[in-house]
Amino acid sequence: MVVRVFVAIKKKQQDVVRFLEANKIEFQEVDITMSEEQRQWMYRNIPPEKKPAQGNPLPPQIFNDDRYCGDYDSFFESKESNTVFSFLGLKPRLASKWLHMAAQRNPTTH
Repeated sequence: MVVRVFVAIKKKQQDVVRFLEANKIEFQEVDITMSEEQRQWMYRNIPPEKKPAQGNPLPPQIFNDDRYCGDYDSFFESKESNTVFSFLGLKPRLASKWLHMAAQRNPTTH
């Protein structure tokens, strides 16, 4: 007899993870249900104005190192407005890829 536990990832969390994987953005997934210390860290590091009026903030909550980026709604809005890299505190990859290609076509001597 084998005990098996099936866990479903919530759609919002899955949406964030899929986006990061698809864009090859390195990330660490932190399961706050497995660590009281991590859960408390998350609660402490969400700015007071971003916390709900009642209860605790729900995952996904997104950070870049210790800098709070936002919750799922903020992530979704940035995805819709094509500003996710800025939301995450990262340099846009498309622009840097284009600049690199342009520099290769028109090299300058320094």
